[in-house]
Amino acid sequence: MPKSIKITKVNSNFEREPLIRPFGFKGGYMTEIWQTFSRMESSSGLSGVGLCTQGVLWSDAQVFAAHSESGGNALMYALTERALQIVKGQSFASPVELLDALYTEVHEFGRRITANPDLRKTFALNALVGVDNAAWLLYAKENGIFTFDGLIPAAYRPALAHKHDKAAGIPLMAYAIPIDEIEAAVGQGYFFMKIKIGQPGTQEEMLEKDKARLTEIHRAIGAVKTAHTQNGKLPYYFDANGRYEKQETLLILLDHARKIGAFEQIAIIEEPFPEELEIDVSDIPVRLAADESAHTAADAIARIEMGYKAVALKAIAKTLSMTFKIAQAAHERQIPCFCADLTVHPVLVEWNKNVAARLAPFPGIGNLGLLESNGHQNYKNWNAMLDSHPRKNAPWVNVKQGVYELGDEFYATGGGIFEPIPHFESLT
Repeated sequence: MPKSIKITKVNSNFEREPLIRPFGFKGGYMTEIWQTFSRMESSSGLSGVGLCTQGVLWSDAQVFAAHSESGGNALMYALTERALQIVKGQSFASPVELLDALYTEVHEFGRRITANPDLRKTFALNALVGVDNAAWLLYAKENGIFTFDGLIPAAYRPALAHKHDKAAGIPLMAYAIPIDEIEAAVGQGYFFMKIKIGQPGTQEEMLEKDKARLTEIHRAIGAVKTAHTQNGKLPYYFDANGRYEKQETLLILLDHARKIGAFEQIAIIEEPFPEELEIDVSDIPVRLAADESAHTAADAIARIEMGYKAVALKAIAKTLSMTFKIAQAAHERQIPCFCADLTVHPVLVEWNKNVAARLAPFPGIGNLGLLESNGHQNYKNWNAMLDSHPRKNAPWVNVKQGVYELGDEFYATGGGIFEPIPHFESLT
């Protein structure tokens, strides 16, 4: 029986990490990403420090647009600090229960300070990632848990019952990435790439740009073979970030894909429609994945009932606690999952990797997990950030020929997430 843990001290801090170039999507551009740190100390003197990578533009584009970049980050950080002040002096036995107790109040606080009554749930969940991670690490210490498997509550284990030897590393190819860089990535062994569609402009302009982009990509890499898929071809993973306003527009893009011979290689189209467009998509002849719209388990179930046939999990953006719930809800409905990135810190990649490594194989793909990770493409100081990773030289940390090589040591250590990180400790 897990013990009751009383939180006696809390602290927080943050660092601002510059990007190599402005990172654009959803009509905005980020130039830096804040990494925030949350510390919880218990009455027994044990402590946990949780990391959060803030994604203001991803979690609520309205907040991002309404404020300066630093202002939007400061607002999200204020939610993190508010959560820590709420938990100070409180007791918990389960991090999942702690998140349940925190979420509504923190979300309501966010509505007030952003003056946005429609604040998206993911804005609050993103702000709670470091708090939730601190709770899990403190829970692990208090209960003598040293593996990620030991953290998973019994109710959610069926969804995370696999242990893959490898996980596919998924890089992100934004609008402006030249075709020769996509070809170079394939040459390095990457075989499952996330490609942004839904380009800027009117719906007509967007569609023409996306058709042209798909044609260029298919002409360049469509004939490349891979051993990691059942049909031997490279799968296409498109992310529209809700830019397609009507089903008809997406169907025109799919007709174009058929004409150029690319249709059968489309494995996923993620979030093609705006979240508020709550329509049945079951007749669309490709696998649509819910990401931003699947804030909570209930939201994920609603999307599945609309006909979405995959869910992008983000333990690093919606909290580990909520991710356990979403993964189990999808598993019970036989809906495959994969792990998407938020351009997170190298240490948070390991939290996501632990989830990806345990998910059921994705349809059409071999026996491996799927894990997007694009931090190395976007952070100016990625190598310096990697230095804080307690297992930075371990074989599972970097992609090799398109995959992360997992093994017994990865599973025995949780990828290093339980080990002290002096840099984080020094900041809190």
